[in-house]
Amino acid sequence: MDLPRSFTIRESSHRICNPFTSEKLALLGQTISPVPGTRLLDLASGKGEMLCTWARDHGVTGTGVDISTVFLHAARERAAELGVADRVDFVHADASGHVADDPVGIAACIGATWIGSGVAGTVELLRRSLAPGGMMLIGEPYWRREPEDQATVEGCHMARKDDLLTLPELLQQFGDLGCDVVEMVVADQDSWDRYVAAQWLNIRRWLDANPDDELADEMRAELTAAPVQHARYQREYLGWGVFVLMDR
Repeated sequence: MDLPRSFTIRESSHRICNPFTSEKLALLGQTISPVPGTRLLDLASGKGEMLCTWARDHGVTGTGVDISTVFLHAARERAAELGVADRVDFVHADASGHVADDPVGIAACIGATWIGSGVAGTVELLRRSLAPGGMMLIGEPYWRREPEDQATVEGCHMARKDDLLTLPELLQQFGDLGCDVVEMVVADQDSWDRYVAAQWLNIRRWLDANPDDELADEMRAELTAAPVQHARYQREYLGWGVFVLMDR
């Protein structure tokens, strides 16, 4: 049980495995200002940057759950680096089946709603771990501009236009699920660039060091196509944000 190697190659230098900069992640923490001691469950936690930095900056405690052994190793190293290893822990597991043993004040899934087969299922999964009055954090892409054709849809790594909503439609969906949207912090084009463009250098450095690897042809093809695809499609059409929800 692990992520394909291509994921860890692309994101080898990333601390945040989504289109957020460290500044936006810090802003998100500031907007909700969790009280010290708040427990946070982070499903599909990646390299644990949110949990580790919020433990340092806000005194939260909690657990990150992820399927990637590479990302979990990085998360534990980050916790030690920031001096919060006694306040956070990381579990190697399929996040889609994980429910906290005790209710938490914040339940999060940042950019991985496939663990619940979409937004609705992920909200329901997070609710199973959430204490009354707690907050859910959902990271989710949306159409920044509606795509005009199928080429644009596929250029944004989607199969169908209906795979994503516009931002107003996404906010309406949260409401239809019985949630108040109480905050949001969204990526901009620059933070998308920092996430995606950094992958190109990661891939190139990996290719230079591993020219005979069985993934080399696949990663070379990706690097050749990715910059134009990002500029033509993803940068213009894809939005992404973290939405803070509370049950009504």
